[in-house]
Amino acid sequence: MPHMLADPALALDETHVGPLSEDLLRRFDTPGPRYTSYPTADRLTQAFGPEDATAALARLSVSGAVPTEPLSVYVHIPFCESLCYYCGCNKVITKHHERAAEYLDLLEAEMQMVAERLGRHRAVSQLHFGGGSPTFLSDEELTRLVASLQDSFALTSDVEMSIEVDPRTVTPARLAALRSLGFNRLSFGVQDFDADVQQAVHRIQSYESVHLLMTAARELGFRSINADLIYGLPKQTPSSFARTLEQTCELKPDRIALYAYAHLPTVFKPQRRILAEDLPDPAQRTQMLSSAIEAFLSAGYEYIGMDHFARSDDSLAVAKREGRLQRNFQGYSTHKDCDLIGLGASSISRVGSTYYQNAKTLPDYYAAIRCDRLPVIRGASLTDDDLLRRSVIMELMCQGQLDFDAVRDAFGIDARSYFENELQRLSSFADFGLVELDGKGVSVTAKGWYLIRAIAMVFDAYLPAKTQPGRFSRVV
Repeated sequence: MPHMLADPALALDETHVGPLSEDLLRRFDTPGPRYTSYPTADRLTQAFGPEDATAALARLSVSGAVPTEPLSVYVHIPFCESLCYYCGCNKVITKHHERAAEYLDLLEAEMQMVAERLGRHRAVSQLHFGGGSPTFLSDEELTRLVASLQDSFALTSDVEMSIEVDPRTVTPARLAALRSLGFNRLSFGVQDFDADVQQAVHRIQSYESVHLLMTAARELGFRSINADLIYGLPKQTPSSFARTLEQTCELKPDRIALYAYAHLPTVFKPQRRILAEDLPDPAQRTQMLSSAIEAFLSAGYEYIGMDHFARSDDSLAVAKREGRLQRNFQGYSTHKDCDLIGLGASSISRVGSTYYQNAKTLPDYYAAIRCDRLPVIRGASLTDDDLLRRSVIMELMCQGQLDFDAVRDAFGIDARSYFENELQRLSSFADFGLVELDGKGVSVTAKGWYLIRAIAMVFDAYLPAKTQPGRFSRVV
């Protein structure tokens, strides 16, 4: 849907919104999805299996359809040397680097299977390595993996090649090796620079070491550098986090991803090492978010949405202005409606009107590939209603708007009638100044961006009336 209503990021530039009141928190700060997809990943079922994924790839293949857009590819490297207590990612903690050899063998086999079903050398304009810690792999192993990808896919001349970097595992020399392989974007896992917070989450890395690496990355010509931060961690306070914000602005990354810590110890076992009494309360979390937004806007960043900031000349900010922004399983992305191929254990793919996920454990992942079978364990085929609601939710999450005429043009329905109940529910958000409703559509206000996930939840047909505790993180 085209961008037609006022950009909420502009409103944020004009009016710095203070912390949400306790009343608003009580009313709207509930557990909810992050909407990196719709339906969300918890809706994937085992009724969708390898055969369904094969059929979806065939429909996207060169022989089955005329490809109009290059693909995006995500490669999951699950290994980490050290456990970070906050982490909810699928990972394998080990100091035995030789374990990567078997994984690479099977990862390359999966790559070949996917390429055969798609048609070899399909164009790829985005390639992202995530984890785990991709830099767990040696330079030689990364060289081998990139060569395998180039053999299976056709990387475009302007391909975005990004990799998540644990600052504790790289040196300027390693960054130079990554650059020589074609990587042009880096994402540094910073989280927080405060020593007490780092001790509490078992991730020690100094500001000086990150500064050294970012300086080296710029000298090496990386196109874009991202810094990940997390608010709501144990031992964090508004004042301590303010120092981290100041140091982050001094580093001047091109992008900043600011995530809210999701404390779900019943879901993620490592989080049981974090004491609940060490966590900041909801009012402190909101103050941290407010301070971060103000600090980053004052430093010249544009507010992309929920958890992302970017400098005005960064491609993410450009995509936001041009209405090309989308969310996928890596967060905000620059290529709208781009099919995503996930490779490796636990990775999730979006292919046409389907989502599917690979086996999460290495034994299950290995066993499937050794049987010459795609390692898919669950998925979903989207209905017409799913596709409509996905479009609406993503437009809210990315552009802060719902345009009734655009929905009519794209789906041939009257949004006012179809979403009558949802619009009635949104009236309570409007009463508190979080959205504006009129005959043309819905627009999210500057204050509403604090609760954008709660606003999007109104259009989620799968959410129960009361969200189960421990299923999702809180929206603030």
